[in-house]
Amino acid sequence: MKYRLKIEVALKPGHSDPEGETISRLLKELGYAISSVNVSKVYSIILEASAVREARSKAEDISKRLLANPTKDNYTIAVEEQR
Repeated sequence: MKYRLKIEVALKPGHSDPEGETISRLLKELGYAISSVNVSKVYSIILEASAVREARSKAEDISKRLLANPTKDNYTIAVEEQR
């Protein structure tokens, strides 16, 4: 069975987000009432697994081994069956 993984990787609170700070500043200059901007990356991955539990386990492994740096990043995972 195929599953779509959506893995979002974002900086942990307290870590510098220069891209978010730049976008926030520019939006304020354009007249928008912005309090803050945080930048994250979203990975959309389609993979084969026997069940949703296995797909989630693989997503955790992918996140920990490649996509997220545990020192500075948090991540969230969504799994849905691909039809």
